[in-house]
Amino acid sequence: MNKPLLLLFCVLMVSCTRSYKIEGHSSISQMDGHMLYLKTLQEGEWLKLDSADIVHGQFGMTGKLDSLVMTMLYIGETPLMPLVLEKGSISIDITDNRLVASGTSMNDALYRFIEKQNSYETKMVDLEREEARLIMAGMDINDVQETLTAELETLLSEMNDCVQNFILEHADDILGPNVFMMLCGSLPYPIITPEIQTILDEVPLSFKKNWMVKEFIKEAEENKLLIEESQRISASN
Repeated sequence: MNKPLLLLFCVLMVSCTRSYKIEGHSSISQMDGHMLYLKTLQEGEWLKLDSADIVHGQFGMTGKLDSLVMTMLYIGETPLMPLVLEKGSISIDITDNRLVASGTSMNDALYRFIEKQNSYETKMVDLEREEARLIMAGMDINDVQETLTAELETLLSEMNDCVQNFILEHADDILGPNVFMMLCGSLPYPIITPEIQTILDEVPLSFKKNWMVKEFIKEAEENKLLIEESQRISASN
């Protein structure tokens, strides 16, 4: 191979290879001495990509990747937090009440979304406390529930809108399908709810071809047939 072609080949190889660097900090002393693992889900199996020891609250990982990878950070066998493995320096901060990854575009977007969802959940917990406080203060329980139920329904609606908007905004990248599967994972079993149907009606075909989404839709359709058959049998008895 002549020098110009060799130089071009080297340039192309460098441009196609992406490097990631993870720098993490944990303020939880009990985590010291434990091993962290980066795992990714492929065809239903969790595959280990990288690992690191936590020493004096610090840990780090570096490596190469050809494309973005959605991963889960584990401590031992316990899942800890989602993480997009992408080019650049990723900072991870672990405290008693906060898990966050930042420094790269996908992780910044993901954890802004997670923070917003956490804020809605905090508001719902506050509503439960307010309900108990008002009842203890002597207010009629029916009046309290009527008032707070309306506020709770508003919060739930805003929370659902936030999830749907995020998935649709990221339908063409790695975050959309993965957050969609997080939403589906909150269901007792695979089923297409009206909220999920709204998302599926608006996402591109490439989204539905994602292997996780495709498998969920398949199982949901099978469950729908089983439910319809069970209802038919019950109605005929």
